[in-house]
Amino acid sequence: MVSNSNSSNNNSNNNNNSNMKEKEKKKVVVIMGTTGSGKSRLSIDIATRFASEIINSDKIQLYKGLDITTNKIPFHQRLNIPHHLLGEIDSSTLVEFSPTHYRYKAASVISSILSRHNLPLLVGGSNSYIYALLSGPGPSPTTDLRYDCCFLWIDIAEPVLNNYLVKRVDEMIDSGMVDELSEFYESDFDGIQPNTGLRKAIGVPEFERYFRTEGTDLVRYGVYQQAVQDVKDNTCRLAKAQLAKIQRLKNAGWDIHRLDGTDSFQAVLDGSNTWSDIWSKNVVEPSIKIVTNFLEE
Repeated sequence: MVSNSNSSNNNSNNNNNSNMKEKEKKKVVVIMGTTGSGKSRLSIDIATRFASEIINSDKIQLYKGLDITTNKIPFHQRLNIPHHLLGEIDSSTLVEFSPTHYRYKAASVISSILSRHNLPLLVGGSNSYIYALLSGPGPSPTTDLRYDCCFLWIDIAEPVLNNYLVKRVDEMIDSGMVDELSEFYESDFDGIQPNTGLRKAIGVPEFERYFRTEGTDLVRYGVYQQAVQDVKDNTCRLAKAQLAKIQRLKNAGWDIHRLDGTDSFQAVLDGSNTWSDIWSKNVVEPSIKIVTNFLEE
């Protein structure tokens, strides 16, 4: 009888210790999704309703420069909400910002945000960064995470997402992406080591041949058209790879809340003004409920 009582007490103590450890973990909201899925938009929607600060977890948006090409959220859309690790790293001086670099830097930022009693919002599509920060450098996903996390995943049906990504590339080009890349090649390109920093941004390697090509306007136009198509194809490939990584984390036991943005993005493609109302109903409102419940736990 004594033995059974001790065993029962030990189990109770272990459960209490486990619960205490969970309570000691600081709360962090993580917004996940493929490139172009609206993560930045949702982060602003949430940050305007909760006292929050946003931490970028996109490995290319970390670097200074190429704001159009890397699709950084414009300053006027940030609504004075603090953004961290966004355009802060000079890729000509730091060869590569590894997941380990990110783990320590982002953890420091989170501590600073929490000291101001604000909610950290981790936002970005680089799942290797998210995993490194939350789980460490382990080879396989684990549910033993560094923080008490609320995961929000904006999911969009692949055909709709791909059509939107193609449209977005055209819009980026119309906004001055090629001129931005031209300036980059003339000033910063040779100062950055190959396959590092901004030289890995989609658009940079694809347009290199175009900027290096000499010949008739017709020849250069053909190279230009191919570069644009390569940007579109590689962006869609990136989205597919990012989606596979999110699915892997979900299958490993991460409690990821799926939010369906398909109808809103289809409305954008159709040119319908209803896209914003659909976005609010299908993505923002459920997210607010989930985060509210998470913070009240």
